[in-house]
Amino acid sequence: MTMAGAPTPAEMQATRLVRPWQAALLIGLALTFAGCTGQTLAPMQTPASAAAEPAAMSPAAQREHVRILAAYGGAYEDPRLEAHLARTVDRLVAASEQPNIKYRVTILNSPAVNAFALSSGQLYVTRGLLALANDTSEVASVLAHEIAHVIARHAAFRENQMRQAQIFSRVATDLLGDPQLGALALARSKIALASFSRAQELEADGIGVGIAARAGFDPHGAQRFLTSMGRNAQLRSQAAGIDQRPPDFLSSHPSTPERIKIARANARQYVAPGIGKSDRAEYLALIDGLIYEDDPSEGFIRGRRFVHPKLGFTYTAPEGFALDNTSQAVFGIKAGGAQALRLDVVKASPDVSLADYLNSGWVEGIDRHTVQQLAINGLPAATALARSDAWTFRLYVVRLDGDVYRFIFAAKHGTETADRTFRESMTTFRRITAAEAGAKPRRLKVVRVAPGQTIDSLARRMAVPDRKLELFRVLNGLSPADTVKPGDRLKLVVE
Repeated sequence: MTMAGAPTPAEMQATRLVRPWQAALLIGLALTFAGCTGQTLAPMQTPASAAAEPAAMSPAAQREHVRILAAYGGAYEDPRLEAHLARTVDRLVAASEQPNIKYRVTILNSPAVNAFALSSGQLYVTRGLLALANDTSEVASVLAHEIAHVIARHAAFRENQMRQAQIFSRVATDLLGDPQLGALALARSKIALASFSRAQELEADGIGVGIAARAGFDPHGAQRFLTSMGRNAQLRSQAAGIDQRPPDFLSSHPSTPERIKIARANARQYVAPGIGKSDRAEYLALIDGLIYEDDPSEGFIRGRRFVHPKLGFTYTAPEGFALDNTSQAVFGIKAGGAQALRLDVVKASPDVSLADYLNSGWVEGIDRHTVQQLAINGLPAATALARSDAWTFRLYVVRLDGDVYRFIFAAKHGTETADRTFRESMTTFRRITAAEAGAKPRRLKVVRVAPGQTIDSLARRMAVPDRKLELFRVLNGLSPADTVKPGDRLKLVVE
Protein backbone atom coordinates (compact mmCIF):
# COMPACT_ATOMS: atom_id res chain seq x y z
CA MET A 1 0.00 0.00 0.00
CA THR A 2 1.49 3.32 -1.06
CA MET A 3 1.88 5.78 1.78
CA ALA A 4 0.98 9.30 0.69
CA GLY A 5 2.92 12.15 2.26
CA ALA A 6 1.52 15.24 3.91
CA PRO A 7 -0.63 17.03 1.31
CA THR A 8 0.41 20.37 -0.13
CA PRO A 9 -2.15 23.23 -0.27
CA ALA A 10 -2.68 22.45 -3.97
CA GLU A 11 -3.24 18.79 -3.18
CA MET A 12 -5.66 19.72 -0.43
CA GLN A 13 -7.62 21.80 -2.91
CA ALA A 14 -7.60 18.95 -5.43
CA THR A 15 -8.83 16.60 -2.73
CA ARG A 16 -11.78 18.85 -1.99
CA LEU A 17 -12.83 18.57 -5.62
CA VAL A 18 -13.47 14.84 -5.24
CA ARG A 19 -17.20 14.25 -5.00
CA PRO A 20 -18.89 10.99 -4.01
CA TRP A 21 -19.94 10.12 -7.57
CA GLN A 22 -16.33 10.62 -8.67
CA ALA A 23 -15.13 8.31 -5.93
CA ALA A 24 -17.44 5.63 -7.27
CA LEU A 25 -16.16 6.27 -10.77
CA LEU A 26 -12.57 5.87 -9.59
CA ILE A 27 -13.46 2.58 -7.92
CA GLY A 28 -14.99 1.33 -11.14
CA LEU A 29 -12.04 2.44 -13.23
CA ALA A 30 -9.55 0.67 -11.01
CA LEU A 31 -11.54 -2.53 -11.29
CA THR A 32 -11.92 -2.42 -15.07
CA PHE A 33 -8.50 -1.19 -16.20
CA ALA A 34 -7.00 -3.73 -18.57
CA GLY A 35 -3.63 -4.37 -20.15
CA CYS A 36 -2.52 -6.13 -23.31
CA THR A 37 -2.82 -9.76 -22.23
CA GLY A 38 -5.76 -9.54 -19.83
CA GLN A 39 -7.18 -7.82 -16.79
CA THR A 40 -4.57 -6.41 -14.48
CA LEU A 41 -4.60 -4.96 -11.04
CA ALA A 42 -1.12 -4.46 -9.69
CA PRO A 43 -0.28 -4.80 -5.97
CA MET A 44 0.10 -1.65 -3.90
CA GLN A 45 3.77 -0.87 -3.55
CA THR A 46 6.17 1.90 -2.65
CA PRO A 47 7.04 3.85 -5.82
CA ALA A 48 10.27 2.75 -7.46
CA SER A 49 13.26 5.07 -7.39
CA ALA A 50 14.81 6.73 -10.42
CA ALA A 51 17.83 4.47 -9.98
CA ALA A 52 15.89 1.76 -11.78
CA GLU A 53 15.77 3.76 -15.01
CA PRO A 54 17.63 2.34 -18.03
CA ALA A 55 20.36 4.81 -18.97
CA ALA A 56 19.73 4.65 -22.72
CA MET A 57 16.08 5.67 -22.53
CA SER A 58 14.77 9.09 -23.49
CA PRO A 59 13.49 11.31 -20.64
CA ALA A 60 9.88 10.60 -21.65
CA ALA A 61 10.50 6.86 -21.75
CA GLN A 62 12.31 7.03 -18.41
CA ARG A 63 9.33 8.76 -16.81
CA GLU A 64 6.97 6.11 -18.20
CA HIS A 65 9.31 3.35 -17.02
CA VAL A 66 9.36 4.71 -13.47
CA ARG A 67 5.57 5.10 -13.51
CA ILE A 68 5.16 1.48 -14.61
CA LEU A 69 7.54 0.24 -11.91
CA ALA A 70 5.61 2.19 -9.28
CA ALA A 71 2.27 0.82 -10.49
CA TYR A 72 3.45 -2.78 -10.69
CA GLY A 73 5.46 -3.15 -7.49
CA GLY A 74 8.89 -2.43 -8.93
CA ALA A 75 11.16 -4.88 -10.68
CA TYR A 76 11.30 -8.52 -9.60
CA GLU A 77 14.97 -9.41 -9.31
CA ASP A 78 15.98 -12.92 -10.34
CA PRO A 79 19.26 -12.89 -12.32
CA ARG A 80 18.82 -16.38 -13.78
CA LEU A 81 15.28 -15.75 -14.94
CA GLU A 82 16.18 -12.29 -16.26
CA ALA A 83 19.09 -13.76 -18.25
CA HIS A 84 16.81 -16.45 -19.70
CA LEU A 85 14.27 -13.85 -20.84
CA ALA A 86 17.04 -11.69 -22.32
CA ARG A 87 18.33 -14.66 -24.35
CA THR A 88 14.79 -15.42 -25.50
CA VAL A 89 14.30 -11.82 -26.61
CA ASP A 90 17.63 -11.85 -28.47
CA ARG A 91 16.54 -14.92 -30.43
CA LEU A 92 13.19 -13.40 -31.25
CA VAL A 93 14.67 -10.06 -32.33
CA ALA A 94 17.18 -11.80 -34.61
CA ALA A 95 14.26 -13.55 -36.34
CA SER A 96 12.10 -10.42 -36.56
CA GLU A 97 11.57 -8.08 -39.50
CA GLN A 98 13.58 -5.35 -37.74
CA PRO A 99 16.55 -6.98 -35.95
CA ASN A 100 18.20 -3.55 -35.49
CA ILE A 101 15.75 -2.50 -32.75
CA LYS A 102 17.16 -2.78 -29.23
CA TYR A 103 14.93 -4.27 -26.53
CA ARG A 104 15.14 -4.63 -22.79
CA VAL A 105 12.80 -6.83 -20.77
CA THR A 106 11.80 -6.09 -17.17
CA ILE A 107 10.05 -8.53 -14.84
CA LEU A 108 7.43 -6.69 -12.80
CA ASN A 109 6.84 -7.72 -9.18
CA SER A 110 3.11 -8.27 -9.62
CA PRO A 111 0.86 -11.35 -9.49
CA ALA A 112 -1.27 -9.89 -12.30
CA VAL A 113 -1.08 -11.73 -15.63
CA ASN A 114 0.10 -9.02 -17.98
CA ALA A 115 2.70 -7.96 -20.54
CA PHE A 116 3.16 -4.83 -22.61
CA ALA A 117 5.72 -2.79 -24.54
CA LEU A 118 6.76 0.82 -24.99
CA SER A 119 7.72 2.19 -28.39
CA SER A 120 11.25 2.64 -26.99
CA GLY A 121 11.66 -1.15 -27.01
CA GLN A 122 11.11 -1.58 -23.29
CA LEU A 123 9.27 -4.87 -22.71
CA TYR A 124 7.47 -5.81 -19.49
CA VAL A 125 6.19 -9.13 -18.19
CA THR A 126 4.76 -9.71 -14.72
CA ARG A 127 5.83 -12.60 -12.53
CA GLY A 128 2.14 -13.57 -12.53
CA LEU A 129 2.42 -14.19 -16.25
CA LEU A 130 5.63 -16.18 -15.78
CA ALA A 131 3.92 -18.28 -13.10
CA LEU A 132 1.06 -19.13 -15.46
CA ALA A 133 3.30 -20.12 -18.38
CA ASN A 134 4.57 -23.70 -18.60
CA ASP A 135 7.49 -23.46 -21.00
CA THR A 136 9.73 -21.00 -22.79
CA SER A 137 7.77 -21.16 -26.03
CA GLU A 138 4.67 -19.82 -24.23
CA VAL A 139 6.65 -16.89 -22.81
CA ALA A 140 8.30 -16.41 -26.22
CA SER A 141 4.85 -16.10 -27.79
CA VAL A 142 4.01 -13.25 -25.41
CA LEU A 143 7.33 -11.48 -25.97
CA ALA A 144 7.04 -11.92 -29.74
CA HIS A 145 3.53 -10.45 -29.59
CA GLU A 146 4.84 -7.37 -27.76
CA ILE A 147 7.79 -7.04 -30.13
CA ALA A 148 5.26 -7.13 -32.97
CA HIS A 149 3.44 -4.16 -31.43
CA VAL A 150 6.72 -2.21 -31.52
CA ILE A 151 7.57 -3.26 -35.09
CA ALA A 152 4.08 -2.37 -36.33
CA ARG A 153 4.25 1.01 -34.54
CA HIS A 154 1.16 0.18 -32.49
CA ALA A 155 2.88 1.19 -29.24
CA ALA A 156 3.93 4.56 -30.65
CA PHE A 157 0.40 5.22 -31.94
CA ARG A 158 -1.15 4.37 -28.57
CA GLU A 159 1.31 6.55 -26.65
CA ASN A 160 0.58 9.47 -28.99
CA GLN A 161 -3.17 8.99 -28.47
CA MET A 162 -2.71 8.94 -24.70
CA ARG A 163 -0.64 12.15 -24.82
CA GLN A 164 -3.42 13.85 -26.78
CA ALA A 165 -5.98 12.71 -24.19
CA GLN A 166 -3.81 14.07 -21.37
CA ILE A 167 -3.49 17.40 -23.17
CA PHE A 168 -7.29 17.57 -23.53
CA SER A 169 -7.66 16.79 -19.84
CA ARG A 170 -5.29 19.63 -18.90
CA VAL A 171 -7.09 22.03 -21.23
CA ALA A 172 -10.45 21.13 -19.67
CA THR A 173 -9.05 21.57 -16.18
CA ASP A 174 -6.75 24.58 -16.57
CA LEU A 175 -8.31 26.62 -19.35
CA LEU A 176 -11.98 25.73 -19.12
CA GLY A 177 -11.88 25.65 -15.34
CA ASP A 178 -13.74 22.31 -15.22
CA PRO A 179 -11.70 19.69 -13.33
CA GLN A 180 -14.61 17.24 -13.41
CA LEU A 181 -14.72 17.35 -17.21
CA GLY A 182 -10.96 16.95 -17.39
CA ALA A 183 -10.93 13.99 -14.99
CA LEU A 184 -13.79 12.29 -16.79
CA ALA A 185 -12.18 12.79 -20.20
CA LEU A 186 -8.89 11.33 -19.02
CA ALA A 187 -10.59 8.43 -17.28
CA ARG A 188 -12.53 7.54 -20.42
CA SER A 189 -9.39 7.81 -22.53
CA LYS A 190 -7.51 5.43 -20.25
CA ILE A 191 -10.19 2.80 -20.65
CA ALA A 192 -10.39 3.32 -24.41
CA LEU A 193 -6.62 3.29 -24.89
CA ALA A 194 -5.54 0.82 -22.20
CA SER A 195 -5.21 -1.87 -24.84
CA PHE A 196 -4.69 -1.97 -28.55
CA SER A 197 -7.49 -2.14 -31.07
CA ARG A 198 -8.95 -5.46 -32.20
CA ALA A 199 -7.19 -5.22 -35.56
CA GLN A 200 -3.87 -4.32 -33.93
CA GLU A 201 -4.07 -7.26 -31.51
CA LEU A 202 -4.78 -9.73 -34.30
CA GLU A 203 -2.00 -8.25 -36.42
CA ALA A 204 0.44 -8.56 -33.51
CA ASP A 205 -0.72 -12.15 -32.93
CA GLY A 206 0.06 -13.04 -36.55
CA ILE A 207 3.44 -11.28 -36.62
CA GLY A 208 4.37 -12.74 -33.23
CA VAL A 209 3.63 -16.34 -34.21
CA GLY A 210 5.83 -15.90 -37.27
CA ILE A 211 8.70 -14.42 -35.24
CA ALA A 212 8.51 -17.25 -32.68
CA ALA A 213 8.47 -19.93 -35.39
CA ARG A 214 11.46 -18.45 -37.26
CA ALA A 215 13.34 -18.20 -33.95
CA GLY A 216 12.90 -21.96 -33.52
CA PHE A 217 10.29 -21.88 -30.77
CA ASP A 218 7.12 -23.94 -30.88
CA PRO A 219 4.64 -21.48 -32.46
CA HIS A 220 1.78 -23.39 -30.83
CA GLY A 221 2.93 -21.88 -27.52
CA ALA A 222 0.71 -18.89 -28.29
CA GLN A 223 -2.37 -21.10 -28.51
CA ARG A 224 -1.51 -22.88 -25.27
CA PHE A 225 -0.86 -19.69 -23.34
CA LEU A 226 -3.99 -17.95 -24.60
CA THR A 227 -5.96 -21.00 -23.47
CA SER A 228 -4.38 -20.86 -20.00
CA MET A 229 -4.99 -17.13 -19.78
CA GLY A 230 -8.66 -17.52 -20.61
CA ARG A 231 -9.16 -20.33 -18.13
CA ASN A 232 -7.29 -18.38 -15.43
CA ALA A 233 -9.53 -15.34 -15.96
CA GLN A 234 -12.64 -17.53 -15.75
CA LEU A 235 -11.42 -19.10 -12.53
CA ARG A 236 -10.71 -15.70 -10.97
CA SER A 237 -14.16 -14.48 -11.94
CA GLN A 238 -15.86 -17.56 -10.50
CA ALA A 239 -13.84 -17.39 -7.28
CA ALA A 240 -14.82 -13.75 -6.81
CA GLY A 241 -18.47 -14.48 -7.54
CA ILE A 242 -18.49 -11.87 -10.28
CA ASP A 243 -20.50 -12.44 -13.43
CA GLN A 244 -18.20 -11.27 -16.21
CA ARG A 245 -17.26 -12.58 -19.60
CA PRO A 246 -14.00 -14.45 -19.78
CA PRO A 247 -11.26 -12.29 -20.93
CA ASP A 248 -12.69 -10.08 -23.64
CA PHE A 249 -10.42 -7.63 -21.85
CA LEU A 250 -11.99 -4.75 -23.71
CA SER A 251 -15.08 -4.97 -25.86
CA SER A 252 -13.12 -3.72 -28.87
CA HIS A 253 -10.71 -6.66 -28.65
CA PRO A 254 -11.00 -10.15 -30.08
CA SER A 255 -12.25 -12.64 -27.52
CA THR A 256 -9.83 -15.26 -26.28
CA PRO A 257 -11.59 -18.16 -28.12
CA GLU A 258 -11.30 -16.21 -31.37
CA ARG A 259 -7.63 -15.46 -30.76
CA ILE A 260 -6.94 -19.11 -29.91
CA LYS A 261 -8.55 -20.25 -33.16
CA ILE A 262 -6.53 -17.76 -35.21
CA ALA A 263 -3.30 -18.52 -33.31
CA ARG A 264 -3.77 -22.24 -34.03
CA ALA A 265 -4.27 -21.56 -37.73
CA ASN A 266 -1.23 -19.27 -37.85
CA ALA A 267 0.99 -21.80 -36.09
CA ARG A 268 -0.02 -24.62 -38.42
CA GLN A 269 1.39 -22.63 -41.32
CA TYR A 270 4.84 -23.25 -39.87
CA VAL A 271 4.97 -26.60 -38.04
CA ALA A 272 2.70 -29.27 -36.63
CA PRO A 273 2.08 -29.22 -32.86
CA GLY A 274 4.95 -30.54 -30.71
CA ILE A 275 7.78 -29.98 -33.18
CA GLY A 276 9.18 -26.57 -32.19
CA LYS A 277 11.42 -25.88 -29.20
CA SER A 278 9.56 -25.48 -25.92
CA ASP A 279 12.25 -25.81 -23.18
CA ARG A 280 9.70 -26.99 -20.60
CA ALA A 281 12.16 -28.62 -18.19
CA GLU A 282 14.57 -25.68 -18.21
CA TYR A 283 11.78 -23.15 -17.81
CA LEU A 284 10.09 -24.93 -14.91
CA ALA A 285 13.45 -25.17 -13.13
CA LEU A 286 13.85 -21.40 -13.47
CA ILE A 287 10.44 -20.54 -11.96
CA ASP A 288 10.72 -23.08 -9.13
CA GLY A 289 10.37 -20.90 -5.99
CA LEU A 290 8.81 -17.93 -7.79
CA ILE A 291 6.54 -15.83 -5.54
CA TYR A 292 2.98 -16.64 -6.54
CA GLU A 293 0.90 -13.92 -4.88
CA ASP A 294 1.30 -10.38 -3.60
CA ASP A 295 4.60 -9.72 -1.85
CA PRO A 296 3.77 -9.69 1.90
CA SER A 297 6.15 -6.78 2.48
CA GLU A 298 3.67 -4.62 0.56
CA GLY A 299 0.42 -6.22 1.68
CA PHE A 300 -1.36 -9.31 0.44
CA ILE A 301 -4.87 -10.68 0.02
CA ARG A 302 -6.14 -13.96 1.37
CA GLY A 303 -9.74 -14.35 0.32
CA ARG A 304 -11.65 -11.37 1.73
CA ARG A 305 -8.84 -10.49 4.10
CA PHE A 306 -6.07 -7.95 3.48
CA VAL A 307 -2.90 -8.05 5.60
CA HIS A 308 -0.08 -5.52 5.48
CA PRO A 309 2.90 -6.72 7.56
CA LYS A 310 4.96 -3.57 6.98
CA LEU A 311 2.22 -1.16 8.05
CA GLY A 312 1.03 -3.56 10.74
CA PHE A 313 -2.71 -3.91 10.13
CA THR A 314 -5.32 -6.29 8.77
CA TYR A 315 -8.87 -5.85 7.51
CA THR A 316 -11.57 -8.25 6.27
CA ALA A 317 -14.08 -7.12 3.64
CA PRO A 318 -17.80 -7.94 3.90
CA GLU A 319 -19.14 -11.27 2.65
CA GLY A 320 -19.28 -11.50 -1.13
CA PHE A 321 -16.56 -8.91 -1.80
CA ALA A 322 -13.54 -9.55 -4.04
CA LEU A 323 -10.45 -7.49 -3.22
CA ASP A 324 -7.64 -6.17 -5.39
CA ASN A 325 -4.40 -4.63 -4.13
CA THR A 326 -3.39 -1.79 -6.45
CA SER A 327 -0.71 0.88 -6.46
CA GLN A 328 -3.24 3.50 -5.32
CA ALA A 329 -5.38 1.65 -2.81
CA VAL A 330 -7.10 -1.60 -1.93
CA PHE A 331 -10.33 -1.84 -3.92
CA GLY A 332 -13.23 -4.18 -3.42
CA ILE A 333 -16.42 -4.89 -5.28
CA LYS A 334 -19.37 -7.10 -4.44
CA ALA A 335 -20.87 -9.48 -6.98
CA GLY A 336 -23.29 -7.52 -9.12
CA GLY A 337 -21.43 -4.23 -8.67
CA ALA A 338 -23.97 -2.58 -6.37
CA GLN A 339 -21.46 -2.20 -3.51
CA ALA A 340 -17.78 -1.28 -3.50
CA LEU A 341 -15.05 -0.13 -1.17
CA ARG A 342 -11.73 1.68 -1.22
CA LEU A 343 -8.99 1.70 1.43
CA ASP A 344 -5.89 3.90 1.40
CA VAL A 345 -3.51 5.47 3.92
CA VAL A 346 -2.18 9.02 4.23
CA LYS A 347 -0.05 11.13 6.51
CA ALA A 348 -2.08 13.62 8.55
CA SER A 349 -1.24 16.10 11.29
CA PRO A 350 -1.76 14.59 14.76
CA ASP A 351 -3.18 17.98 15.82
CA VAL A 352 -6.23 17.50 13.56
CA SER A 353 -9.00 15.41 15.10
CA LEU A 354 -10.46 12.67 12.91
CA ALA A 355 -13.87 14.32 13.03
CA ASP A 356 -12.31 17.54 11.76
CA TYR A 357 -10.50 15.55 9.07
CA LEU A 358 -13.83 14.22 7.80
CA ASN A 359 -15.31 17.73 7.82
CA SER A 360 -12.29 19.29 6.08
CA GLY A 361 -13.52 18.42 2.60
CA TRP A 362 -11.77 15.10 1.94
CA VAL A 363 -14.97 14.03 0.17
CA GLU A 364 -17.73 16.49 -0.68
CA GLY A 365 -21.34 15.75 0.12
CA ILE A 366 -20.74 14.67 3.72
CA ASP A 367 -23.70 15.02 6.03
CA ARG A 368 -22.06 16.85 8.92
CA HIS A 369 -24.81 15.73 11.30
CA THR A 370 -23.70 12.10 10.85
CA VAL A 371 -20.07 12.66 11.89
CA GLN A 372 -19.21 10.49 14.91
CA GLN A 373 -16.02 9.88 16.82
CA LEU A 374 -15.51 6.32 18.03
CA ALA A 375 -12.90 3.64 18.73
CA ILE A 376 -12.24 0.51 16.65
CA ASN A 377 -10.32 -2.20 18.50
CA GLY A 378 -8.76 0.46 20.71
CA LEU A 379 -7.84 2.75 17.79
CA PRO A 380 -9.27 6.28 17.46
CA ALA A 381 -11.68 6.58 14.54
CA ALA A 382 -14.46 8.66 13.06
CA THR A 383 -17.27 7.96 10.62
CA ALA A 384 -19.81 9.85 8.54
CA LEU A 385 -22.29 9.46 5.68
CA ALA A 386 -22.19 11.10 2.27
CA ARG A 387 -24.80 10.88 -0.45
CA SER A 388 -25.35 11.47 -4.14
CA ASP A 389 -28.39 10.85 -6.33
CA ALA A 390 -27.67 7.15 -6.84
CA TRP A 391 -25.07 6.27 -4.20
CA THR A 392 -24.72 6.35 -0.43
CA PHE A 393 -21.23 6.40 1.07
CA ARG A 394 -20.17 5.30 4.55
CA LEU A 395 -16.79 6.89 5.35
CA TYR A 396 -14.32 5.89 8.05
CA VAL A 397 -10.95 7.28 9.10
CA VAL A 398 -8.82 5.39 11.61
CA ARG A 399 -5.52 6.51 13.17
CA LEU A 400 -2.82 3.86 13.58
CA ASP A 401 0.80 4.66 14.49
CA GLY A 402 0.40 8.25 13.32
CA ASP A 403 -1.08 7.38 9.92
CA VAL A 404 -4.70 7.80 8.87
CA TYR A 405 -6.48 4.93 7.11
CA ARG A 406 -9.39 6.05 4.94
CA PHE A 407 -12.30 3.84 3.98
CA ILE A 408 -15.00 4.63 1.42
CA PHE A 409 -17.89 2.16 1.33
CA ALA A 410 -20.26 2.77 -1.58
CA ALA A 411 -23.74 1.33 -2.08
CA LYS A 412 -26.25 2.08 -4.80
CA HIS A 413 -29.39 3.42 -3.15
CA GLY A 414 -27.94 2.57 0.26
CA THR A 415 -30.05 0.73 2.79
CA GLU A 416 -29.77 0.27 6.53
CA THR A 417 -28.72 -3.34 5.89
CA ALA A 418 -25.84 -2.27 3.65
CA ASP A 419 -24.74 0.37 6.14
CA ARG A 420 -24.83 -2.15 8.98
CA THR A 421 -22.71 -4.53 6.90
CA PHE A 422 -20.09 -1.83 6.34
CA ARG A 423 -20.06 -0.94 10.03
CA GLU A 424 -19.63 -4.58 11.03
CA SER A 425 -16.74 -5.07 8.62
CA MET A 426 -14.87 -2.19 10.25
CA THR A 427 -14.68 -4.18 13.48
CA THR A 428 -12.13 -6.40 11.70
CA PHE A 429 -9.62 -3.54 11.28
CA ARG A 430 -6.88 -4.14 13.84
CA ARG A 431 -3.16 -4.43 14.49
CA ILE A 432 -1.62 -7.66 13.28
CA THR A 433 -0.01 -10.22 15.57
CA ALA A 434 3.67 -11.11 15.59
CA ALA A 435 2.88 -14.31 13.69
CA GLU A 436 0.98 -12.36 11.01
CA ALA A 437 3.85 -9.88 10.71
CA GLY A 438 6.18 -12.75 9.85
CA ALA A 439 3.97 -14.15 7.09
CA LYS A 440 5.84 -15.64 4.16
CA PRO A 441 4.59 -15.49 0.57
CA ARG A 442 3.19 -18.53 -1.16
CA ARG A 443 5.50 -19.73 -3.90
CA LEU A 444 5.59 -22.12 -6.82
CA LYS A 445 7.19 -25.50 -6.23
CA VAL A 446 7.97 -27.75 -9.18
CA VAL A 447 7.60 -31.44 -8.35
CA ARG A 448 8.01 -34.71 -10.23
CA VAL A 449 4.99 -36.98 -10.33
CA ALA A 450 5.67 -40.15 -8.34
CA PRO A 451 4.14 -43.55 -9.13
CA GLY A 452 0.58 -43.73 -7.89
CA GLN A 453 0.07 -39.98 -7.77
CA THR A 454 -2.86 -38.46 -9.64
CA ILE A 455 -4.07 -35.00 -10.50
CA ASP A 456 -6.49 -35.18 -7.56
CA SER A 457 -3.83 -36.21 -5.03
CA LEU A 458 -1.41 -33.56 -6.25
CA ALA A 459 -4.07 -30.84 -6.23
CA ARG A 460 -4.82 -31.57 -2.57
CA ARG A 461 -1.28 -30.35 -1.78
CA MET A 462 -2.03 -26.87 -3.11
CA ALA A 463 -1.75 -24.24 -0.34
CA VAL A 464 -4.85 -22.34 -1.42
CA PRO A 465 -8.14 -22.11 0.50
CA ASP A 466 -10.45 -23.44 -2.21
CA ARG A 467 -10.72 -24.51 -5.86
CA LYS A 468 -7.49 -26.45 -5.47
CA LEU A 469 -8.18 -28.83 -8.35
CA GLU A 470 -9.29 -26.08 -10.75
CA LEU A 471 -6.25 -23.92 -9.99
CA PHE A 472 -3.89 -26.89 -10.26
CA ARG A 473 -5.21 -27.70 -13.74
CA VAL A 474 -5.07 -24.06 -14.90
CA LEU A 475 -1.58 -23.51 -13.49
CA ASN A 476 -0.26 -26.59 -15.30
CA GLY A 477 -2.16 -26.17 -18.55
CA LEU A 478 -4.16 -29.35 -17.97
CA SER A 479 -7.64 -29.80 -19.41
CA PRO A 480 -10.30 -31.83 -17.55
CA ALA A 481 -9.51 -34.76 -19.87
CA ASP A 482 -5.73 -34.73 -19.23
CA THR A 483 -3.92 -37.14 -16.92
CA VAL A 484 -0.39 -37.23 -15.50
CA LYS A 485 2.26 -39.93 -15.49
CA PRO A 486 5.32 -40.64 -13.31
CA GLY A 487 8.19 -38.31 -14.07
CA ASP A 488 6.06 -35.39 -15.26
CA ARG A 489 7.08 -31.99 -13.85
CA LEU A 490 4.19 -29.98 -12.45
CA LYS A 491 3.69 -26.78 -10.44
CA LEU A 492 2.21 -26.57 -6.95
CA VAL A 493 1.47 -23.50 -4.83
CA VAL A 494 3.05 -24.01 -1.40
CA GLU A 495 3.51 -22.03 1.81
